[in-house]
Parts: sequence; C-alpha cells; structure tokens
Amino acid sequence: MSPLLRAALKYAAAGVPVLPLHTPTEAGCSCGGTDCDRPGKHPRWHRSLLRHGLHDASTRPELIRRWWTRWPEANVAARTGVRFDVCDVDVPDGVSALRELVSDHTIPGPVVRTGSGGWHIYLRPTGTGNRTALLPGVDWRGVDGYVVAPPSRHASGRRYRWIRPPDVPLGDCPAELAALLFPPVPAGDLPGSRGPDGNRPGISAPGSDGSGERVRHPERYASAALAAEASTVASAVTGTRNTTLYLAAYHLGQLAAVRLLDDHDITAVLGDAARQAGLGRQEIDRTIRSGLRTGHRRPRPGLAA
Repeated sequence: MSPLLRAALKYAAAGVPVLPLHTPTEAGCSCGGTDCDRPGKHPRWHRSLLRHGLHDASTRPELIRRWWTRWPEANVAARTGVRFDVCDVDVPDGVSALRELVSDHTIPGPVVRTGSGGWHIYLRPTGTGNRTALLPGVDWRGVDGYVVAPPSRHASGRRYRWIRPPDVPLGDCPAELAALLFPPVPAGDLPGSRGPDGNRPGISAPGSDGSGERVRHPERYASAALAAEASTVASAVTGTRNTTLYLAAYHLGQLAAVRLLDDHDITAVLGDAARQAGLGRQEIDRTIRSGLRTGHRRPRPGLAA
C-alpha cells in the first residue's frame, strides 16, 4: 500500500472526507493543462469515479481504494469544515500578520508544514466558509473547502508533513481571528433594533460623519444582541456548538466590558441556550468563561452605558 493511500484511509477512518488531487509533474501538472496555475492542488476527474470534485469527497474505504488504484500518485485532499477548519498561513507575510494580531503566539492543535514552506494550522470547525486574504498572507478553509494533506507532494518537490501530528487535540479559533471571521452583528440587523418610526436607532455607517459607528440606544442594542446570540447558540449544530458558544460569549463580553450587560446575565442566558443545543454543563461553563474573559479585554468601541 502506498503512503498516499495509507494516509487517505487513515484520515477517512477519523471521519475526514478525502478525495484525490492531481500530481505535480516535471512539465507542470498531471492535468496536462499548459496554463495550470495550481499544479497538484485541484481534484481529479473521471466520468464514473469522480465527477463532482470536492462534493465527491468520501470516507468510504472501498471508494478511496478505487481512486488510488486508478491514480496511485494522486495527492490527498482533506475536506475542511467537517472535522476541522484550517488557517492557511503563507511565509513571510502571513506569519508576520498572524503574530501581530494574535496575542497567544502558540496556537494549539495539529500543524502541517506545506510544500511551499507555509503552515496549515488545524482548528475546531467554526461553521464559517472559506475566506481569502483574511489577513495578508492568511486564508481560511472551512465549510465547502479543502486542504492538501500530508504526505502529498508540492510543485517544489517537497512533501507536506506533520509538525504536530493529527491526533493532537484541536484548539479553538483564536478570538482575534474569530472577530474577523464573525464580525459583531450590526445593531440594525438585530431583532428589536428598529425604532417606532421603522428606522434603525442610532446606527450610522462607519466614517459617514467622521465618528464611526454610533448607537443612540446602547442598552436596547445590548438587549437585542443578547437575544440574537442566544438564538444562534441554541440552533448551533454538532461540530459548531462549542465555537458558536465561545464567539457569543466573546461578543457579549465586549458589551459587558462597557457595562451594557452583566456577566451573570450573559452566563445564565447563554447557558440555557447551550443546553438546548446539547452541550454539557462543564463544557458550557468553561467556554463561556473563556469567551467573556477575552471579550472583556477588547471592549466594543462606540458603545457606553
């Protein structure tokens, strides 16, 4: 059994859908395209084995064996947004941008060194989709995405390899990145946020008058935000529940930091919502505390009690 097939079967056994990619060649890419700009990084095609690219990704061993019997040198793609998301960091720009943004420079979880010298940081799924240029040199691979997985070969000839192995527990998305993936809900989009005249109360577009966002009724905004975040947590699906709860606590903690909400109220409301979603008590308490703590360190600008 080839190392590529062995790796694909191992990922699939862990619940990660995989699919075969083209392979870099001396001429460029096994796809044969003279203008291929993604050698070894895009899905194979076959009229009966693989017709729909990413959407055919599978955990079925018999199908995976057929794929790698047909293409023994195929690179391995691991679908993201199912068991994990991936923060794709290029060098040197991505590393510098990430270090500047994220206060904790040691992000837990599995890590891959890519063939180009960059990094793939594996994190708990957030439920969000793919984002390019989240930061300079930093992309995000989530729902409906995939990454090239070890021991696939890069066009440079180097192999993708694990720096921290895949059985290392996944970490949560750092709060600073989460704030980019999930910006706070504008007040005018929250339930109950329109005034009697039907207009959005106190929200002006950033920069429209030189003062950025203004909220005329911050208490009303905070109350609506609490209700909206609780609703999101209660409806979170398996695989996204912990991250959804963390982000809700983080956003509401930013409001608590400017005395618009009380930590005790946030904990009670989000705790009820998380129990509806099926999370356990210890996990709920730990996640809410972590999110609130991070939110308090980053108060929402433009809001005050």
